[in-house]
Amino acid sequence: MRQEEHDDNAGTAAEPIPVTRDVRGGTARLLPDLDRPRAWLLTVDGAPQSYVDLDDPGHLEFEYARRVGHALDAAAGPGEPLDALHLGGGALTLPRYVAATRPGSRQRVAEPDAELAAFVAEHLPLPDSAAVTVCAADGRAELEAAEPGSYDAVLADAYGGPHVPAHLTTLPYAHAAARALRPGGVYAANLADAAPLRFVASQVATFGAVFEHLALLAEPAVLRGRRFGNLVLLAGDAPLPLAELTRRCAADPFPARVTHGAELERLRGTAAPVADGDAVPSPRPPDGAFSIG
Repeated sequence: MRQEEHDDNAGTAAEPIPVTRDVRGGTARLLPDLDRPRAWLLTVDGAPQSYVDLDDPGHLEFEYARRVGHALDAAAGPGEPLDALHLGGGALTLPRYVAATRPGSRQRVAEPDAELAAFVAEHLPLPDSAAVTVCAADGRAELEAAEPGSYDAVLADAYGGPHVPAHLTTLPYAHAAARALRPGGVYAANLADAAPLRFVASQVATFGAVFEHLALLAEPAVLRGRRFGNLVLLAGDAPLPLAELTRRCAADPFPARVTHGAELERLRGTAAPVADGDAVPSPRPPDGAFSIG
């Protein structure tokens, strides 16, 4: 959002300036991208959370978001509307993407930080054409309250600070996701891990106990445990469009691999599904892994 104030001498619009607010999760800041006139980076306590270009909601800056976008692009025919539930809202990057690429989609966003949601709504309003409902709710509670077969896609990008919350990693949670999806629907989760990928292995085991088909999208360096990074887990009751996902991920500016089948089973190893009583959050990123100086 470009500021409306004008310089008295120049008479031209001022450059956009950062906006800051304290929210439940910490200090939220919106930082302008000077290379894209109405693009903004949302950070919380210095960690990047979302990137939004108000003029081009189809632009996905973050690598993990592009991978979720590839899954959404392949989830149905071109432009076909989807009913989607988003667990975690941030600056609503993916709801904006779905609204732009699949007009007529109906979307619901569960964002537990009401102050963050209000901050985003004030400074980065959704277009009037977007049928997106944002509610101040815990993602798992919203998922468990959903009517069976309500959604074509459930997208989990929910972080409590630097972690995926423990209660969003368990077998009952996976069953709730399966219950909320329609036949042929897809679950996608943004996860983060590093060698030896024990957290991701536990998620493969957990969702593999509920869904017949799984795939993992990530950069090869992350899959090999060479660095901490994001991995996107996909799950469904029907075969995933692996060939199309492989093509899209390979063509990305930062190519990713699509891991599935026996290779994914090897990654899982001896990991077992996670019970509620045994759940732990995702590992903390190394200092500086995602921070903005």
